[in-house]
Amino acid sequence: MEAVAKLRNCPMSARKMRLVVDLIRGVDVDKALNILKYTNKEAAIWLEKLVLSAANNWQQKNEDTEPEGLYIKTIWCDEGTQIKRFQPAPQGRAHRILKRRNHVTVIVDTRVSA
Repeated sequence: MEAVAKLRNCPMSARKMRLVVDLIRGVDVDKALNILKYTNKEAAIWLEKLVLSAANNWQQKNEDTEPEGLYIKTIWCDEGTQIKRFQPAPQGRAHRILKRRNHVTVIVDTRVSA
């Protein structure tokens, strides 16, 4: 039984978020939380909360079982909407600033022990 958690409209570019997402793909949840704790990126703070949320969602669905072998089955980061702003430039001009956002989806599941 898998559980899903989504982070929508995170105020960071998807490219920066994917650097950290690639570190924890396919890893056990405990190990992923440890990796995120010691990763020196802002994205790690957002992802740590998201992975904890996905693990708690799995626990809510499976109250009678222990979360042994819980791992990140799938995780991906998509681009969100862009907020367009203008910054004053010399000689009466204006430069466009794009404030990018992203959406992250995490699916956690237990490993099948054979």
